[in-house]
Amino acid sequence: VQLQASGGGLVQAGGSLRLSCAASGRIFSSAVMAWFRQAPGKEREFVALTRWSRDSTLYGGSVKGRFTISRDSAKNTVYLQMNSLKPEDTAVYYCARGIQWSQQPNEYPSWGQGTLVTVSS
Repeated sequence: VQLQASGGGLVQAGGSLRLSCAASGRIFSSAVMAWFRQAPGKEREFVALTRWSRDSTLYGGSVKGRFTISRDSAKNTVYLQMNSLKPEDTAVYYCARGIQWSQQPNEYPSWGQGTLVTVSS
């Protein structure tokens, strides 16, 4: 399964963006789809995850209440709706696929190429 992330861009603080992660090939119901982000000079940070076959979700503490992860099975796509964006949300955002309900990047064997989100103050 290949993952293609898109939707990044430049936005002012307080604004919104929606990221998309389109998957090619079949995604099994047991799959976990996640978003991570990495700011310059920092480690990759967990943002959100969801089970492909359920509405279960989990969010990182810094985005909880502002970001929403969702999926469209018909389109084989996972989304990350980002509201009330802050300058500290600036990072390259990656989507990933795994099978473990995990916040650890090394649990995810498949990654998209990343999309840059820049939030200006």
